[in-house]
Amino acid sequence: MNGMLAGAAAEGQSGARTERERLLLVLALATFVIFFQAFMVAPIIPQLSAAFGVSPEAVGLIVPAYLIPYGIATLAYGLLADRLGIRSLIFASLAAFAVLTVLTATAHSVAALAAWRVLTGLGASGVVPLALVLVGGMFPYEQRGRPLGWLFGAMAGGMAFGSTFGAVLEPYVGWRGLFLLVGIVGAGVLLLLLPYRSFIDARPCQAAATLGDLFRGYRNLLGTPRGRRTYGYVLLNSVFQSGVFTWLGVYFERRYNLGPIGIGLALLGYGVPGFLFGPAIGRAADRLGRGRLLPIGLGLGALATAALILGLPLLAAAIAVTILSLGYDMTQPLFAGIVTSLGGKRPGQAMGLNVFFLFTGFGFGSLVFGEVLRLGFGPALGAFAAVEAAAALAAVALFRSEIPSGAVEKASTTRQDLQ
Repeated sequence: MNGMLAGAAAEGQSGARTERERLLLVLALATFVIFFQAFMVAPIIPQLSAAFGVSPEAVGLIVPAYLIPYGIATLAYGLLADRLGIRSLIFASLAAFAVLTVLTATAHSVAALAAWRVLTGLGASGVVPLALVLVGGMFPYEQRGRPLGWLFGAMAGGMAFGSTFGAVLEPYVGWRGLFLLVGIVGAGVLLLLLPYRSFIDARPCQAAATLGDLFRGYRNLLGTPRGRRTYGYVLLNSVFQSGVFTWLGVYFERRYNLGPIGIGLALLGYGVPGFLFGPAIGRAADRLGRGRLLPIGLGLGALATAALILGLPLLAAAIAVTILSLGYDMTQPLFAGIVTSLGGKRPGQAMGLNVFFLFTGFGFGSLVFGEVLRLGFGPALGAFAAVEAAAALAAVALFRSEIPSGAVEKASTTRQDLQ
């Protein structure tokens, strides 16, 4: 009898693990589609500029019009998840993403396009932070590198394919067709998520938060050196990555005289490292420690950006874009892994704050780079590369404590043996 019970329990655990892995893949697909839609816009700025008869700088404002409201709204989604549970919110957010993305295709001016982007950012911003919260609840901290690698790999893949196929497909289906197609795909992902309703409901729902709890939660998250440096770097690194990436379409158009398809192919490498190696990078972070990888990732981003100043051959510039993406893939997922351990009893608030800084940084990065771009691409790229290089050097000391717990115990044992 005991053997039968043990076998049934083992079978149940195996089934739960299988369902957990399948849900992880669906969440990664949803994340991929969200980021595809977010990053398909920047490379077609030249085409939108021609379609609406306005300057690229004016069209460029639609990027922060989506990203900044997205970042702000994540704060509300994270808190509501702690109070109401995840299922209804993630389904509502994904449905809003699908509907509003389709409606964006009806815009007949830059102002209308920006307005739809604002609404889409507000509606869609619950999917990714709530997916990250789910992963934090499904996997213990020492095993989160791989699943977080899947999600951030999906983000990177969305960036890569969005930036490439947005530019490549636009001449064939038009920018309106792009939004229609992505909205339909979003609806399809929503249908794929439906079978996991009960599994998502089984995730623990946190206690309702009062306004005082809200501010105490933020004070606690930002009140420790670990919290301040982690969230600070999330913001700084997202400003850097988005600032450079948003204007790469214009960069390749002006410097290499590329058309839409050429721009898409030049940007193909952005996101590919994370898409292919995201889980492996996550495992390396679990094994070696985030503190060892973060300075390398920041340094790679600075190096790639500095290389774009040099007037490289086109192929070399495309490789630099790939290295820039690798810098992102070796930083933001690792920061998210640290954040999952900061939330305590309110993981939704912690992850909501993380995505707030991430997407707010994305929005302001595109704005800041656009302003500095008035001086030319050389000064703008140089300024961003210098700040990121300084951040990489500082990260060596600031994140040296982010090593695996086993390494800490081994180092402590070694010190005791030497005494």
